[in-house]
Amino acid sequence: MKTKFKRVPAIDKCFTILGFLVRSKKPMGISGISKALKYNKSTVFNIVYTLNDLGILEYGRNNEFRLGTQLYVLGKAASRGSELISTVHPYLEEINQRTKLSAFLGIRSGLRAIIVDKVDSAFDIKISSEIGMKLPLLAGAGGKALLSQLSDAEIDKILSQNKLKKFTRFSCVNKEKYKKMIERTRQDGIALDREEYIEGICAFAVPLNINRPDSQAAIWAVGLKRQVTDEVIPRYSEFLKEVAKKIEIRFSLG
Repeated sequence: MKTKFKRVPAIDKCFTILGFLVRSKKPMGISGISKALKYNKSTVFNIVYTLNDLGILEYGRNNEFRLGTQLYVLGKAASRGSELISTVHPYLEEINQRTKLSAFLGIRSGLRAIIVDKVDSAFDIKISSEIGMKLPLLAGAGGKALLSQLSDAEIDKILSQNKLKKFTRFSCVNKEKYKKMIERTRQDGIALDREEYIEGICAFAVPLNINRPDSQAAIWAVGLKRQVTDEVIPRYSEFLKEVAKKIEIRFSLG
């Protein structure tokens, strides 16, 4: 039976304001928020300053507000409780320890691959991609692994509506060749990126079947070109595929 309750309009407005600040990607003032959302200025004033007092928002220069550290702390706590993250995290640690490469977990959101977890403690050199970072879907090994989980029709639609960007001299900008790379990822169970997204950086990525309709996830390992030699590619590729199978078994049992 559905629980009856009285919805609190102020909380609705609070989350609408937070969502607006996330989308705006820059600090905003009371007037700008009020105008954009068509809320009463005094309502926005009271909500924003309450959120500022709680540390959810922070007051910056030019009388503008940005997302605060307390919101980040809450988000980190929520991410640790996520089933996907809590299940996969130990395997990222295993990848990092075995390969000495930075290990990532990512999900697809539209035309972006979002990093939702990472482990890079086993080696002094860190890859500067942080949790929450949004990467282009049509770039790198992670993007290919996520795209490989879509239908051919969905892939064709994405490729027809978007241009392939030349990030480096090694980037593939031919759509027909790029689709073949995705098909090969689907067949082999692994995608490779040899300086296609960032020069001097190589990566492996494996798609993850997490038993959730309309959700695409992948894990990838990233390192410097000198770490990813021709000699280690076959070994690391098989290792990542083995890890993916272990993770998928966990989700199939759930």
